[in-house]
Amino acid sequence: DFEVFKENWVTVEFFLKCQTQWNTSMGGVTGLKYAGVIALANILEIDDFKNVFEDLQVLEVEAIQLLNKERK
Repeated sequence: DFEVFKENWVTVEFFLKCQTQWNTSMGGVTGLKYAGVIALANILEIDDFKNVFEDLQVLEVEAIQLLNKERK
């Protein structure tokens, strides 16, 4: 179980919408395709994208570790 703080909700929702933007290799997930992420942010007109992007990168690093751990 986990809780998302109100101030992080925009980032979490945006992260979930980026689910088709993952780069992968033979070794697993390598990170998000930032060009696609930025395009999606523009389409969705995300306010304060600089801060959302910084928070998104925190989620990205954790997700990479979890997704690649599950591969093993």
